[in-house]
Amino acid sequence: MMKIDWSGRSHKYTEKEIRVLSNVIRNADPLTGGKYLKLFENSLKNFLGKKNIFATSSAASAIELISMLCQIKQGDEVIIPGHTYCATAIPFARNGAKIIWSDIELKTRVVSLEDILKKITKKTKVIVVVHLYGYAFDVLELKKRVKKINKKIIIVEDCAQAFGAKIKKFNVGTIGDFSCYSFHAQKNLTTLGEGGAIYVKNANLAKKVSGLRHNGHCDYKKRKYYWKPAMGNLDIDLKDKWPFKFTLSEIQCAAGYLLIRRIKKLNNDRVKRAKKVINNLKKFKEIEFLNSFKDNRHVYHLLSARVISKKFNRDDLINLLYNKYKIKCAVQYYPLYKYPLFQKKGFGKANCPNTDIFFKNMISFPFHHWMTEKNLNYMILSIKKSLEILNKS
Repeated sequence: MMKIDWSGRSHKYTEKEIRVLSNVIRNADPLTGGKYLKLFENSLKNFLGKKNIFATSSAASAIELISMLCQIKQGDEVIIPGHTYCATAIPFARNGAKIIWSDIELKTRVVSLEDILKKITKKTKVIVVVHLYGYAFDVLELKKRVKKINKKIIIVEDCAQAFGAKIKKFNVGTIGDFSCYSFHAQKNLTTLGEGGAIYVKNANLAKKVSGLRHNGHCDYKKRKYYWKPAMGNLDIDLKDKWPFKFTLSEIQCAAGYLLIRRIKKLNNDRVKRAKKVINNLKKFKEIEFLNSFKDNRHVYHLLSARVISKKFNRDDLINLLYNKYKIKCAVQYYPLYKYPLFQKKGFGKANCPNTDIFFKNMISFPFHHWMTEKNLNYMILSIKKSLEILNKS
């Protein structure tokens, strides 16, 4: 039995929040697309300071909508980090793009600005950046430099792991042309297991999102004659676009609406705990964390590190923590260009040496918000003991 497992949920809801959610289950009508959707979307708009934000069923569905709104054509080049979750790339590949893999910086673990700039060509249509592990990539600098090369290049921010992180005074996801957010069960802000949101800078494109995410339906309450056309028909002109069903239920929206009220505290708690772990392990040169505790740039969605040792490797540490101390760690993320699916589809070529190095040596420690202080201290002590044992071997 594990002492500290890799949890499939980030938060525990308070009793007050559970009572509210229980009331939604009992009384909400409709159970989708009602007042809690509006409350949640308005809270997202207020927090991020932007208007064109829409809740979706996941970040993956948001990226699917983004890839459609970017009007990708066969052969268009889309630059995407090789080190990220697969959902970042799949929609663009599915819509005919040629994926160009960009490398990461070993220090920050997010995509390298200089590597992106090297890989821009006349065919580049979209650049996707990922604020990975909770750390905000400098989109401001990217935007400034890319616009000097080609003003038409679209910048997409994948903020799935970094809700609440900032670049200077700007929230992640508010600088590029499009962005997506994830409210999956393991994220800093969650909506009962699954959920996401999309931001669209262009007001005309934003008008299409409500129809695209809900089978081309408009709100029948807004019609002069609510039964015309017959309810359930595709009644919004989406030009040449086929719509999807990417909506959130009322109970999910209510959960997000409740949690966003305390997201700043939740993120601050994560930063405080990350600082405690990192400071307690700083004497061990064999394990390298990203120290970023100022200016809200890192919200520590995950607590990742790089193992650097000639005596032992990453797998030795994972196995020792698992077998001796009953702590389950993880490895993220398998380079996308090494996946058989991407290779079969012609996306197996990449020049990303830092991505390969980091994947070979990275470790991610359990870091769910509801981990007790006792267990956090136990994990710190266990990591210390494991490193001491491995250094002596």
